[in-house]
Amino acid sequence: MGKWFAQRKKWNAINLTADLRKYEINAMIKLSVLSLLFATLTCALFAKSGPAIRKEIKEENGRNVEYMFIDGIKVHEKDPEKQPQPPVVEPKPYDAKSSKPPKGAIVLFDGTQKTLKNWQATNGGPTKWKLVDGALESVRGGGYLQSKKKFGSCKLHIEFATPREAKGSGQGRGNSGVFLMGQYEIQVLDSYNNITYPDGQCGALYGRAKPLVNASRGPGEWQSYDVTFHRPIFNEAGKVTRKAKFHVIHNGHVIHDHLELSGGTGWKGPHSISEYKKHGDKGPIKMQDHGNPVRFRNVWVVPLPEV
Repeated sequence: MGKWFAQRKKWNAINLTADLRKYEINAMIKLSVLSLLFATLTCALFAKSGPAIRKEIKEENGRNVEYMFIDGIKVHEKDPEKQPQPPVVEPKPYDAKSSKPPKGAIVLFDGTQKTLKNWQATNGGPTKWKLVDGALESVRGGGYLQSKKKFGSCKLHIEFATPREAKGSGQGRGNSGVFLMGQYEIQVLDSYNNITYPDGQCGALYGRAKPLVNASRGPGEWQSYDVTFHRPIFNEAGKVTRKAKFHVIHNGHVIHDHLELSGGTGWKGPHSISEYKKHGDKGPIKMQDHGNPVRFRNVWVVPLPEV
C-alpha cells in the first residue's frame, strides 16, 4: 500500500509539472501575440500621425509672433545642439546619360530661345529673366519664373548653379528655390562652406525638412535635382487627405527618402511655416527670384499617373 501511495504521489507531481509547463507555453504565446499586436498598432499610429506639430504665440515688440515646432524642434532652428547640420558628402560625378530627358518627357528648357517661350512671369506676362549661355538666369526684381504648363504628380529633373563669385552668407548667398505645383519648395542655396539653419539650406524642403546630407558643389558649379513628387489630395472641405511626398536626389545622393511633407513651405515668419491649403490638381514648376543671379538649365518633367 505504501508503495502505491508513493507511485501515486510521483504521478501527481509529473502531471503538475506538465500542467505548469503547458500554462507557461500558453502564457508565452498570448504575450507574443499581444506584443505583436501592440507593435503593429503603434507602427500604424505613428505612420498615420506623422511628425508632431506644435505652435506657440509670443508677444514681441508689441506684436504677436508665431513659433512652430516640428517634433520638438523649432522651425529655422540655428542651434546645432538642437538641430544638427546634415553631414557633408562628396557630390557624385555628373551623369550626362541619366540627365537626358527620357522618351515621353516634356522638355521645359533645353537652353534654346524656343524653350524659353515655355516660361512666363507669375502674372502671365513675359519674364524678365535672361537667357545667358544656354541657361535661365534670375534677375534682381524680375520676380518668380513659372512654366506655362501645369503638372500634378511627376518626375522632375532640373540643374542649377549659384553665382561663381560667392557673396554674402547664410540665406543671402546664392538663394533661390524650385517649387512643385507652384507651392512646395526645394531650397536652392550656396551651401558650400556656408552655414545656415538646416531646414533652409540647399536641398531642404523649406522649413519642413532638412536634407539627409549636404551634397553641395562649389559656387558656379552645375548641380542637379532629380525629384519624384506625388501631389497632395484634398477633400471637398479643403482638408488634406493625402499629403505630398518627395523623393529627392541632389548630385547623386538621396536627400529626402520618400518623405511625406507635413505641411506647406511658405514663409510665415522667422520661426514658422505655412500649412496645407487646398489648391488645384495641377500647378506650374516655379523658380524663385531672391535677388541672386542663380542659373537653371536642362529642365524636363515626366508626368506620373495618379494612384
